[in-house]
Amino acid sequence: MAKRKSVVLQIISMIRENKAYWLIPVIAVFLSLIILSGLASLGGGSMAPFVYTLF
Repeated sequence: MAKRKSVVLQIISMIRENKAYWLIPVIAVFLSLIILSGLASLGGGSMAPFVYTLF
């Protein structure tokens, strides 16, 4: 049975093969939104003092 690639490696190889370099900023924006939403959800709980010091 052949080894399976991870999803991240498949996306990177797809970008290289198809020369779809315009996807890199799109992926970066999505990742930053995920990180910011995670920080915002932590800001509502007991982690609020620690999250507010980052900003």
